[in-house]
Amino acid sequence: MRRIYICFPEGNYKVLTLSYDDGKITDRRLVDILNQNGIKGTFHLNSGYLGEKEGHSLPYITKEEAVSLYRGHEIASHTSTHPTMTRMPGEENIREILSDRRILEEISGYPVRGFSYPNGVHGQKLHGLLQNCGIVYGRTTRSTHRFDLPDDFYAWNPTCHHNDRLMEHLDQFLHTEYDQRLMLFYVWGHSYEFDRDENWDLIEEFARKAGGRDDIWYASNIEIYDYLKCAENLIYFADMQGVYNPGSNDVWLCVDGEIHRIKGGETHLF
Repeated sequence: MRRIYICFPEGNYKVLTLSYDDGKITDRRLVDILNQNGIKGTFHLNSGYLGEKEGHSLPYITKEEAVSLYRGHEIASHTSTHPTMTRMPGEENIREILSDRRILEEISGYPVRGFSYPNGVHGQKLHGLLQNCGIVYGRTTRSTHRFDLPDDFYAWNPTCHHNDRLMEHLDQFLHTEYDQRLMLFYVWGHSYEFDRDENWDLIEEFARKAGGRDDIWYASNIEIYDYLKCAENLIYFADMQGVYNPGSNDVWLCVDGEIHRIKGGETHLF
């Protein structure tokens, strides 16, 4: 009997992603650190505040700067004005999401499908509302301290906040060799916290140690979602001697210890 395991790109079984909220000007330094080390992140923006300075502890990135700053990373929604959504009427939540999407899509040039919950609050009704608004995942603020894939993309729990034993988690992630399960290390936070806590050295050390490795896939949140959905949709032969990939993304499989690249739109025999 064949043993077939789904892998990440290039046959890896580890993926690293970062997720940062609000879009303050401190994102500049964070993006630079990530870019220097080949790490990808997702940046959840409040479009209603972009470019604002007055009344905030730090200014927000402008729309014009966001176009180039976040290139190579994912721009995702965080609502237009950061309300506590479970206390608001559904109609107002819809307006917050769709107005945010429209502006962020003008900036990014692609459909914005990712989301993080303002203040971390969410529930089943809100999950359904997000789905109806074209959002495919929602990130929470509930740390798991594990490297599991999400059971529910609308309640996508991260591994940890960057102030929560970050380097300890990284050491565990790097030194775990167990390729029978896929491992996702998901870090979240706000870039202005590095200014507030005076610990930019933490994320700099993390990026140097975590980046530039051949055994890790560096991906944005939406890339992970799209890849796993594509892998989920593979169609296998009844005798498991081959597989058809109906999607557009390539998918990697480990078949009896050998890595196979299943190209999008193609049938592949083992």
